[in-house]
Amino acid sequence: MERVSADAWYETRRMDDDVTYIGEPYIKEFYRCNVWHVRGRDKDMLVDSGMGVVSLRQHVPLVTEKTCTAVASHTHFDHIGCHHEFEERLVHPAEADIMATPTRANTFADHYVTDEIFTKLPPLPYASTDYAVKQAPATRLIDEGDVIDLGDRSFEVLHTPGHSVGEIMLWEKVTGILFSGDMIYDGPLIDDDVPTYLEQMKRIYDLPVRVIHGGHFPSFDGDRYRALIRAYIAEKEG
Repeated sequence: MERVSADAWYETRRMDDDVTYIGEPYIKEFYRCNVWHVRGRDKDMLVDSGMGVVSLRQHVPLVTEKTCTAVASHTHFDHIGCHHEFEERLVHPAEADIMATPTRANTFADHYVTDEIFTKLPPLPYASTDYAVKQAPATRLIDEGDVIDLGDRSFEVLHTPGHSVGEIMLWEKVTGILFSGDMIYDGPLIDDDVPTYLEQMKRIYDLPVRVIHGGHFPSFDGDRYRALIRAYIAEKEG
């Protein structure tokens, strides 16, 4: 399979509300994590950090403009691959041990990472059989109700287990922005714990969201958000 140079590995797209999408276009869509960069007055925030096969800090200058807090929506391999590149690393307590001592098993890399998840391979020396997430011990643990303060904007942490035990979402009430991780996105969901997932879907239904930036697939609005939740509940409850 053809390889891509490191300089071409990432793409960026400026969204509204000082949010920038960072993507890895040569990973197939289902496996491709959306990395979200948020500009703040005092510091910036990165929601997830991709697969880590190419350095974010070296090839996406945006993430080096000021202090940038890297938040893990959860600790699957496609979401925390570059967390080790950032001095401030936030995660839910239930998955802090995975950030500190990642393995191919506990990050799910052994289940998903093969050459087949790519349309073009990362640059050498990458090899899917040797892929591993690097250690990135948390510098702060975040749980339900905690706030991430960027100076002129703040995000409330919502603990929404179901996809993983430490899954979180980030809610900015003033703008109606929700970074939803893998809890909800506009594509096939992986609900490893269906009863818990159902409980959380019902809990978050009435959140007055305006725009949702998920962990995978394109962003969407509040109407689509509620439609997706209704469809999920109807499917699981019959």
